[in-house]
This record gives sequence, C-alpha cells and structure tokens, in this order.
Amino acid sequence: MFDKYLIVDDSLRNVGPADAPTGFAFDAKLGYYRGLGLSMIEALDIKIDGEPVDRAAVRFDEGKGPLTLDEMETAYDRRWPFGAAATITVERPGGLAPGEHHLAFTERLRVSYMPFPSMNADEKTLSI
Repeated sequence: MFDKYLIVDDSLRNVGPADAPTGFAFDAKLGYYRGLGLSMIEALDIKIDGEPVDRAAVRFDEGKGPLTLDEMETAYDRRWPFGAAATITVERPGGLAPGEHHLAFTERLRVSYMPFPSMNADEKTLSI
C-alpha cells in the first residue's frame, strides 16, 4: 500500500569527501502504518543498478546514530516511526558516478500479529 513511498525522491547522494566518496546514501520510509521497533526489521535489501548490496555494507540511521543491520537486531529501545525518513548508507569506495542510477529497496518486517513477514518494495531511477 505504501510501497511507492519507501524511497524518498531526490535523496540519492554520495557520502564522504567530494573528491573521494566512501559510499552513497538515500532516504527511506517505513512501509508499515504503525511504525516499528528496529529489532523487528528482518532485512533491508538494496540493489543499485541491478547489483545487490552486501548486508555488511549497509548502515541505518533513524536520527539517533547509524547502526549496522546486525546491531539493529538488538536495538530494542529504538523505533522507526511511520512517515519519518531514515538515512540508509552503503559503504562503497568511490560512491556512485554522476548521472542516473536504478535503486531497488525491499523491507522485510516482523509484525507481531502477522504469521508471515511483511514485504515492502520500491524501485526508482534517481540522479546524483
């Protein structure tokens, strides 16, 4: 239902020094209408230009400091509220080249009353 809003338009950017980017980042929103504790996010899968991103390269920050996806599993005191943008950063030496890039983002969420994970996905072509 909210899938087309997961990736925030015009949010793709390189991170780190301009002359030597250390990766790229984009802003994303939660696809579940109530917000969710970070420990209930099972996976954040990313593909850039069709290439899957390694889980270990991903960092998540809802405004309280970046966490690896492994650290999110035990972040019991942190939440991702519905409607709030979080920054997803990917470590990638050199960042992304200027121009258009196809970004695919999937969230797999563990919702207490659902017997299966909630899957939410969005794809957009964005420019740097």
